Amino acid sequence: MKQIKRNASLIAASALLFGLAVPLTASAADTEPLEWTKCEGTGLDPRQRCATLSVPMNYADPGGRKIDIVLSRLPSEKPSARRGALLMIPGGPGGDSLAGPSETGRHLPRSVRDAYDLIGFAPRGNSPSTPVSCDFDRSDLARTKLLPWPAAGGSVAENMAAARRMSDACARAGDELLQHVSTKNNARDIDRIRAALGERKLSAWGVSYGTYVGAAYREMFPRRTDRIVLDSNDHPDPVQGQRAWLAAFEVGVEDNFPEFAKWASRPGNPHRLARSAAEVRPLFLRLAARLDRTPIPWPGSNPEELNGNVLRQTMLDGFYDPADGYPAVAELMLAAKKGTVPPAPQAPPDPVLRNYAAVVAATVCNDAAWPRSAAVYRKDVATGRLKYPLTAGMPRNAMVCAAWPWQPKEPPVRVTDRGPSDVLLIQNERDVATPLSGALKLREALGRRAVMVTNDATGHGAYLDNGTTCGDTLVSRFLATGERPRKDTDCH
Repeated sequence: MKQIKRNASLIAASALLFGLAVPLTASAADTEPLEWTKCEGTGLDPRQRCATLSVPMNYADPGGRKIDIVLSRLPSEKPSARRGALLMIPGGPGGDSLAGPSETGRHLPRSVRDAYDLIGFAPRGNSPSTPVSCDFDRSDLARTKLLPWPAAGGSVAENMAAARRMSDACARAGDELLQHVSTKNNARDIDRIRAALGERKLSAWGVSYGTYVGAAYREMFPRRTDRIVLDSNDHPDPVQGQRAWLAAFEVGVEDNFPEFAKWASRPGNPHRLARSAAEVRPLFLRLAARLDRTPIPWPGSNPEELNGNVLRQTMLDGFYDPADGYPAVAELMLAAKKGTVPPAPQAPPDPVLRNYAAVVAATVCNDAAWPRSAAVYRKDVATGRLKYPLTAGMPRNAMVCAAWPWQPKEPPVRVTDRGPSDVLLIQNERDVATPLSGALKLREALGRRAVMVTNDATGHGAYLDNGTTCGDTLVSRFLATGERPRKDTDCH
């Protein structure tokens, strides 16, 4: 999370304030030439290549320890039409876009593939870049632990204990990099990527958490951006930044549940749950409450039972992508009604989950300090359970940040309306993880710098994913030609 520095005196003042002895932007002289080699992985475009970039672990000490950032590149399909590089900024925290040039790139229109080299990367801390990891207990890698669902009665005691346990595991890891994984440092790494690619300016497509990173880069390096697409947009308020990632789920689930209810009551649906949409919500709440009282054993799962929070987490996960997610939620509800369970879901290997969980913890906790008092979370969770029963207080509860062993090293990013007008926001109306209400706050913060396209659509991920043909066309046109809608636009 970064701020614009407009002249030498402001740069110097900022360096004193934040302890940064680094230039505003990186140049090619700051980086070594990239050596592009064959990428690891299957199903990739044979033209995609990968390289490793060395960057400072701590930008306040640029001559100190270096870490690796792994990049991928798919070159422009028409060099004579090439405009520059389009960086795919992944969501998460904890995601990477290394396969993006091949996997997502094949869905881009030819005009965009001609205009850009497509660039993916694994952000700092994410394997195969220099990874971070904490020796979390396997039970703490469960989805219902990584997101802080309170106990059935609303108690936060186990969440506070988990926060201390997981924070201690990170402290024991002894890896200083854990203190330097943050949104602002992700943005600084992006400018090193730009310089290493030899680009004077960089275009970018940020998705989900990537919109926050993209906004940070745009704020910190405004003269280094070309065309910026922010897709499925995070709330930008730095005051809420410490907990907005979780808070978004309360509104996001409420925005989405009516669509799920209509789908789940549709005649002819093999996963039909009720005769009318109005019956689906009380059915879900009754099932969750019953599973709170009497969980069903579920061997092979983590945890090894189907309880109310597992059902709630399945709902939340399922709302990301209605095409596959709605059936998964309905199947679990139908099984729970019968007192049975489906086959245990497949989970990534524990080392992969530990890397992911450590990146999430480090990013969210290093960006801004969280309350450390259990009383704060008890009060907030009780309020959330009454107002938003579908999410049962989880979005207001304590994560690992409630006991994080380190304090943030700098203030969070403040998004402003200063700088060139080169941003296009694309947003679905019904998005469980980045709801429209938060996206509108980002739109307001960007002011004249941005135009927003809103899809009448459901699901997370708008461009070339769960959006509309109209929205896809407008984003592709902007990337290929620079033409944006003259004003905020609704797509149906």
